[in-house]
Amino acid sequence: MITAIVLIKTSVDRIPEIAEAIAALDSVSEVYSVTGTYDLVAMVRVSRHDDLADVIPGRISKIPGVEATDTHVAFRTYSQHDLEAAFAIGLEG
Repeated sequence: MITAIVLIKTSVDRIPEIAEAIAALDSVSEVYSVTGTYDLVAMVRVSRHDDLADVIPGRISKIPGVEATDTHVAFRTYSQHDLEAAFAIGLEG
């Protein structure tokens, strides 16, 4: 599974509608409204790198009100769950 974090600039008066349209796309798992330079952050998960082109420039960028995207592809995932599992190795009875 390939995860991309997509930072999105939008028309600020349409953030809720744009976020809902992005969240409705198949490969988008979450959309967050955020403070700062960007208005939304979308988590995109696909099977192949080529699929990123279908989702990001092919769908997200074409949603009316999306002004720009900046995509970051994740190398590894670190989560609290992963860290707990790593430190628990060998501690079972």
